[in-house]
Amino acid sequence: MPDLDGPLAPGGSIGILGSGQLGRMAALAAARLGYRCHAYGPDENAPANQVCDAATVAAYDDREALTRFAGAVDVVTFEFENIPLATVELLEGLVPLRPGTKVLSICQHRQREKDFCRSVSVPTADYRPANDLAGLKQAVAEIGTPCILKSAELGYDGKGQVRIEADSDLDAAWAAMRGHAAEAAGIVEALVQFRMEISVIVARGSDGTMRTYVPVENRHRDHILDETIVPANLPQDVSDRAEAIARHLAQEMALVGLLAVEMFVTHDGKVLVNEMAPRPHNSGHWSIDACITSQFEQFIRAVAGLPLGSTERLCDAVMKNLLGDEVADWRKILADPGNKLHLYGKAAPRPGRKMGHVTRLIRR
Repeated sequence: MPDLDGPLAPGGSIGILGSGQLGRMAALAAARLGYRCHAYGPDENAPANQVCDAATVAAYDDREALTRFAGAVDVVTFEFENIPLATVELLEGLVPLRPGTKVLSICQHRQREKDFCRSVSVPTADYRPANDLAGLKQAVAEIGTPCILKSAELGYDGKGQVRIEADSDLDAAWAAMRGHAAEAAGIVEALVQFRMEISVIVARGSDGTMRTYVPVENRHRDHILDETIVPANLPQDVSDRAEAIARHLAQEMALVGLLAVEMFVTHDGKVLVNEMAPRPHNSGHWSIDACITSQFEQFIRAVAGLPLGSTERLCDAVMKNLLGDEVADWRKILADPGNKLHLYGKAAPRPGRKMGHVTRLIRR
């Protein structure tokens, strides 16, 4: 398995699997550090392709295209986790890949993710696997209702999730989940009565150094992140515990890169891990304007083997996603000189589609 021999020098090329808005913002950060980026994904008009030095438009299972891509870059990373493991395994044999296949394998599958958390003594909601309809019925009987059926793979923004009540039709619930991801198994999770949803982003460098960003509160609308409040209004001991959990997970996975850990904070102060994402995260966009080092620069620093930057927060902030037609308000947003607008270059707004975000900086 190849790896970088020291830090990647300016002028080097970073390959990004995926060509969405996270890849776009990562490429912009990389350019400021003197790197070129090469995006790989199936969409010719994707946001990252507009700002990268090069782009390969091909399917994730195109071995010839992947091999050419690997030969054109110095190191590879990814901007989302719904990538076939066979793809990253092929690339990992050809070019340095950060973070590696192990991290991706854990974070792209809900049961493996929760099993891993439990194996390193990190608390989660109670859960059971549901690999078929009979398994779903057994899981619901053991967990109790209300509970949530989730597809084990390919789930984001609430897709592939079905709430189950005592009188729910389990056959219909299973069909609804399978309609999102026909080949995916499921997982049943106990419903958590939480006070707040938060996330912590942690970076870990190739030398094992770690930096965390302050815990933030995430508020959702129709299962999609709507606003992130910085910082989360938490007692210091709860905030410290959330950061410690994120660092512990990154360390135990031997992550080199960035890890976003979404968590529930219960009314009695427990912190339960909900999901992990081994790449930049929507809830970290505020850091572009409100931190010494943004999550995207930090991501590039870790992948390239550079020293990590300071995560010091320069001010408080509220980050608001622009979903669907909300992007049409760009003139009104820019009329307020305190707003920081970020648009992703997507042509067609659709309900729930993330077209951009705006960050409001708040003086402390």
